[in-house]
Amino acid sequence: MIPLFAQVDPTLVAAKTNAPSALIRMDHTLATRFEQATGLPPEVAVWGANIVASILVLVIGYVLAGIVRNFVVRLLERRHIDATVSSFAGNVLHAAVMTFVVIQALGQLGVDTKTFAAVIAAAGLAIGLALQGGLSNFAAGFLIVVFRPFRKGDVINGAGIEGTVEEVQVFSTTLNTADNKKIIVPNSSLMAGNITNYTANPTRRVDLQLGVGAAFDLTKAHQALLNLAKTEPRILKEPAPSVGNVKLIGGGTMIELRAWCNTADFAALSSDLIAQGPAALGSAGIGGPDTTVYYVEKK
Repeated sequence: MIPLFAQVDPTLVAAKTNAPSALIRMDHTLATRFEQATGLPPEVAVWGANIVASILVLVIGYVLAGIVRNFVVRLLERRHIDATVSSFAGNVLHAAVMTFVVIQALGQLGVDTKTFAAVIAAAGLAIGLALQGGLSNFAAGFLIVVFRPFRKGDVINGAGIEGTVEEVQVFSTTLNTADNKKIIVPNSSLMAGNITNYTANPTRRVDLQLGVGAAFDLTKAHQALLNLAKTEPRILKEPAPSVGNVKLIGGGTMIELRAWCNTADFAALSSDLIAQGPAALGSAGIGGPDTTVYYVEKK
């Protein structure tokens, strides 16, 4: 490694400490002046300079790693790469740069980086065995980026959590729920089960079920709901809305309006149809199943 400062004369340090040559060489005059001014041995200055150098390496490296990450993210975004991919690539690159910076900082303190690399390799195997969950999360994150079952901004349900995808990180995915809670979900948990992506397709179907009494005309009830669908501008003309009979229920029949809309309109349209459906049937003279309870007194 190339030291950041000039080295102390080895004979001077060895004579005073009986230790190997220090990392940083100082001018003999500077070392002498330091000893005279402070009464401390010159190796203190050497190690102090090395510690300062290591801190500088860490600080500058951290800043540069952030700059590199932001540059890569912006570059990928300008090339219209999906935000999920660009964010993941930026985080991986930031981690790689910081690993190199930490090794350089340790080398500045006199740690043999070659030996340190061997120690990292050996420790990496042990840590890898101990942290199989973390490695599986990393692998799952890679699969998410490659196959893209969801993207940033999608509303999904995965691992039992429903929310909007904020960011896919190296080991986890951040979701924001409808009530504005941030939930961190391990990537392996997402990839291990079913993922429901509510916003992946441009259109969705709203299904509205209503009960019709046995005494009322089902054909007339169907037409009433179709007329409601025709007056709703958010319902698409193609595919055309339809009404079907779902099942028999106590005192009548369950019918269902099936109407297609743009995905962005799904929640609001579903809520409005729930409010308007019973009124549309009532205006057509269609009532619900008879739920009257009759009590018979035994004598």
